[in-house]
Amino acid sequence: MGSDAWWREAVVYEVYLRSFADSDGDGTGDLGGLRRRLPYLADLGVDAVWVTPWYPSPMADGGYDVADYCDIDPRFGSLADADALLGEAHALGLRLIIDLVANHTSEQHPWFIAALAAGPGSPERARYFFRDGRAGGGEPPNDWISAFGGPAWTRVREPDGRPGQWYLHLFAPQQPDLDWEHPGVREDFDDILRFWFDRGVDGIRVDAAPAMAKVAGLPDAGHGPGAAFESRSWVGNPHWDVDEVHDILRRWRRIGDSYPGGRFFVTEAVVNGPERLSRYVRPDEMHTSFNFDYLTAPWEAGALRQVIDGTLAALEPVGAPATWVLSSHDETRHVTRFGRAYTGAAFGGAPLPASSSDLTLGRRRARAAALLSLALPGSAYVYQGEELGLPEVEDLPESALQDPTWERSGHTVRGRDGCRVPLPWEGDRPPFGFTADDAEPWLPQPADWAASTVAAQRSDPGSMLALYRTALRLRRGLGGTGMTWRSTEPDVLAFDRGTSFRCVVNLSAEPLALTGPGRVVLSSAPCTEGLPADAAVWLALDDSPGR
Repeated sequence: MGSDAWWREAVVYEVYLRSFADSDGDGTGDLGGLRRRLPYLADLGVDAVWVTPWYPSPMADGGYDVADYCDIDPRFGSLADADALLGEAHALGLRLIIDLVANHTSEQHPWFIAALAAGPGSPERARYFFRDGRAGGGEPPNDWISAFGGPAWTRVREPDGRPGQWYLHLFAPQQPDLDWEHPGVREDFDDILRFWFDRGVDGIRVDAAPAMAKVAGLPDAGHGPGAAFESRSWVGNPHWDVDEVHDILRRWRRIGDSYPGGRFFVTEAVVNGPERLSRYVRPDEMHTSFNFDYLTAPWEAGALRQVIDGTLAALEPVGAPATWVLSSHDETRHVTRFGRAYTGAAFGGAPLPASSSDLTLGRRRARAAALLSLALPGSAYVYQGEELGLPEVEDLPESALQDPTWERSGHTVRGRDGCRVPLPWEGDRPPFGFTADDAEPWLPQPADWAASTVAAQRSDPGSMLALYRTALRLRRGLGGTGMTWRSTEPDVLAFDRGTSFRCVVNLSAEPLALTGPGRVVLSSAPCTEGLPADAAVWLALDDSPGR
């Protein structure tokens, strides 16, 4: 399986399990479907697979509401299926990373069920944040807000039927927050980590890491009426990015390091800038963290260079590698956003200025962005379907929407379902090989995706899939070399990796003459007469990258 530091340059493929591949014909992706498609991922050329939550769950938030951390949801399979998946992935040279949702449980977790039944002041309630309300009990204990809209508190009915205490949920009401100051919570999660590491899981993706610590006493945050959950701008917030969260992460790192070769950790930490983010990847904490500043950056040379420079500068003192991410199960697919008038993104499906998308332009830019991201030093994440050039599905019927943001926003924010539509594998009509021909996928697929299937693109040397496969193969030759910017025209990014490789990205509206040394080894668009607008090229400055 290679070097213990494989994660420093790895390409990780995100599998949104419900939408990847269905093996039993119920319309929902599962472990059997993932196992059947593992050879596709190995052939694509990625190093690891990150699987979104597979635990038993009521699915109030797509599995991020966990009812049992040491089992598999029957809709996805069984522990035996998970063990088989691990063995088959390892046999193909793929590592497996799983999601850990530790800030909150499901309201149907036995811990929370016991807390509701036990009543105020009980040891069971001490695992969560139960508090008396203000104004005689009728108002929330403080002004904290939910990431899915509205207040972060819900009032319960006590065992005797009377309105009683409130419990905290920084996400949906079905996701009550755990109190990580409780020693039992910490010890139980120690056991949960060991349960999966002992089974052979190679790493953990830590969901919503900055949420796990809260300021003692739960003081008001100063949120005004209708405030948005804008954690990238918060400073000194009492319920997000509180310094004590790092004690938890260090504890987990010690557990991971106790295994031969160590275990890998990556955090989801949407915080205020690269310096705050770098704290999550100090040498004794997590290995890497998602780079949301890069993911949300607009398709503009100046903005991208600023994010790249800021990221590398913040991570250098702590010795952590950068991650480069274009899409995820929480974001508008970048093919669609790159075709809009405003090409940036807002985290978590938050609304942006409305505009239609030119998908032809978006795909051209997405091809160039893929070569930019995969040429940068560090690790990269590929969200399932981006290698197929899939767009956001923006016309899902309202009756199909399942993201809790839709309900919590009063049907004003459609949420993240548009990037979660099941993958098209083969065929000329839905369900495109995702599930049985007579089954309905859990989210409907567009009827015009026939040209986007894996089967259709596999035989097309000019397809997005072919571009990704070639780029991932060539990327392995870059090694651990750093990068050096080259002097260029405005709206052009150019940099070298070592002495043998150069990446040039033309973000201007005009073709760019390719002068100087270098042999084209890969380009996002034909460049017989220079590098076209919104295109990227990889150049070999000697024979190394193309060998």
